[in-house]
Amino acid sequence: MTIFDPMLWLIAVRSLFQHRIRTSLLGAAIAVVTALLVSLAGIYVGMKTTLLVSATTLMSGHVNVAGFYKSTASSSAPVVTQYQKLRDIVQRDVKDLDYVVQRGRGWAKLISDTGSMQVGIGGIDIVNEPGFVKVVQLKEGSLEGLKQPDGLLLFEEQAKKLDVKVGDKLTFSAPTFKGTNNTIDVTVVAIAANIGMLSSWNTYMSDTGLRQLYQLNDETTGALQIYIKDISKVRAVQESLRKAFAAEGFEIMDNDPRPFFTKFDGVNRESWTGQKLDITNWEDETSFVQWFVTILTVAATTVIFVLTVIIGVGIMNVMWISIRERTREIGTLRAVGMQRRSVLAMFVTEGFLLGIMGTTAGVVIGGLASFLLNNAAIKLPKGAQLVLMSEKLIVAPTAGWIVFAIIFITSVITLISLIPSFLAARLKPISAMSHVG
Repeated sequence: MTIFDPMLWLIAVRSLFQHRIRTSLLGAAIAVVTALLVSLAGIYVGMKTTLLVSATTLMSGHVNVAGFYKSTASSSAPVVTQYQKLRDIVQRDVKDLDYVVQRGRGWAKLISDTGSMQVGIGGIDIVNEPGFVKVVQLKEGSLEGLKQPDGLLLFEEQAKKLDVKVGDKLTFSAPTFKGTNNTIDVTVVAIAANIGMLSSWNTYMSDTGLRQLYQLNDETTGALQIYIKDISKVRAVQESLRKAFAAEGFEIMDNDPRPFFTKFDGVNRESWTGQKLDITNWEDETSFVQWFVTILTVAATTVIFVLTVIIGVGIMNVMWISIRERTREIGTLRAVGMQRRSVLAMFVTEGFLLGIMGTTAGVVIGGLASFLLNNAAIKLPKGAQLVLMSEKLIVAPTAGWIVFAIIFITSVITLISLIPSFLAARLKPISAMSHVG
């Protein structure tokens, strides 16, 4: 009798049904672990997805062409000159290109009648920003207002702190890259829903207005943000652009996987002058929040490991008890000709069936729970919003994680069942048949 013998599977099914109370309890425990794994995986995927959307909407492309310009050895500005030429090279060399936009960058004091705050500024050409338009959800106003030189978009939390609404006037005050102070009056044209942690310090204004604030010419911008169709090719695109720009005579900074605003001190200590390009990807620019993802991954892995061990020990103990209770049955089967490997296969098959039934039920429960949690639109506490990069709990289990949960937990349970199954297979027919109790 082999593992593929229908009779073996029939015996295993009947055995599980005969001990249905025990089977139900173990199956329920397996289902709970599986549902928890699916839900935690869903939170992890939801967090990663939200982080990617937030990062590539607010402050980074999939790949970024940025850099620093130094008029003197000790003074640098986070700008890129000749950006039109750079964009032409990108459009020529990036085969998987979706679209490319240019974004101004700035850091300034935003002043209202009742308060002020330091904010990052993104200079945006809203007409050529398809991703931004799709992702940002407006609470008030219209993105059309960003076509005006004085148009400003705030997020809800910022508008609340500054006590402003659409139509109100504010003032930006910032030192220009030439060392002088400048101000510009702006009008709130839109207030958007918060997008997690990254929206707490980002504001957006017309690219024209940003140029006026920092007194930049039309050939200078903060960065080119490149969006590609297959995000898995990010690093390949990043490396190919480094080579393409170097071949065109541009100076390239050494690869430094950190956000641009952490590089000022290092750049200012270097003795070069002129323009150097810095080619980064979205993970580099958001590396300061990547540790949140690492913590969640470690926590989820630890919880699942502990629960799997507990369930594994429980299954092993129950199967040992089952073998003891079925000692005479095993002896009878051995006496009528069942080989040791068939006895081993029978108990392993029971473990496998128990795993499949439990994990399948767990996947259904986990999927349903994820669906209900998403529809409930549960608002997260402020601290959790910073970690999960979202105002609401997002649970997004994928088909890959569901398949992994079924295969992983079923495999663990099947392997665990091998130990007591070996014990059952080693029982001698005469001793087993004479066993009492």
